[in-house]
Amino acid sequence: MTVRIATWNINSVNARLEKLLEWLRSAQPDVLCLQELKSTTDAFPFEAVRELGYETAAHGTGRWNGVAILSKIGLADVVRDLPGQPGYLDPATADEGTLLPAEPEIEPRAVAATCGPVRVWSVYVPNGREVGHAHYAYKLDWLSTLRDAVVADAAGERPFAVLGDFNIAPTDTDVWDVAKFEGATHVTEAERAALADLQAAGLADVFPRPLKYDHPYTYWDYRQLSFPKNYGIRIDLVYGNKPFTEAVSDSYVDREARKGKGTSDHAPVVVDLAL
Repeated sequence: MTVRIATWNINSVNARLEKLLEWLRSAQPDVLCLQELKSTTDAFPFEAVRELGYETAAHGTGRWNGVAILSKIGLADVVRDLPGQPGYLDPATADEGTLLPAEPEIEPRAVAATCGPVRVWSVYVPNGREVGHAHYAYKLDWLSTLRDAVVADAAGERPFAVLGDFNIAPTDTDVWDVAKFEGATHVTEAERAALADLQAAGLADVFPRPLKYDHPYTYWDYRQLSFPKNYGIRIDLVYGNKPFTEAVSDSYVDREARKGKGTSDHAPVVVDLAL
């Protein structure tokens, strides 16, 4: 059987619902991992995707994060949040006299499910903001917890993958101009070392097959004509275990989904498995 699995930072699932439904109809993924829902779980458009044959495991609070898994081939053993997932406490909320929470918040950044013969995690790794910021330390802590969470599944005989917006470019060639990122997040040694830890745990980067361009990117800023100029970075990644990567028959970035008005600033990454 052929199983098509994709990941897409949708950048607000309700604001881009028509784009999402259009893409589901055309690309026909069996499983789609979504990030940056910007929707509460209850407000997720379950019925709209159900009409196209998809079950959904959604996890969101309506803020800037949120993740989901859509599946046509079954949805079982759903887990929301990483085991032991760290929370984030913005330093500004710890000031005396504020009405903001003083305890770290567990953000909805991870959801897992078994979809037919494959198990997947949909993850939205913290951005990090800037090197030295509390959010950067939180990002590295979160990635360490992700590594611990996937070790058992990575070592198993079932095809398994972690898909999502990692907010890390694995190499300098994954950035249109790495000099523009000097001293910034997404390209630091510590972040890339966290990706190397995933590889040490038994996962490999499923690199998309280049189509129009020699090196595929997955994110382009809305500003400065970044998309038509191809000023992009590859931060939406698929890390699979050996049974997963050995079954890959095709993989690509669907740039067409990034074109036009009202799109996400990310493009879907699609992986076909021959199982």
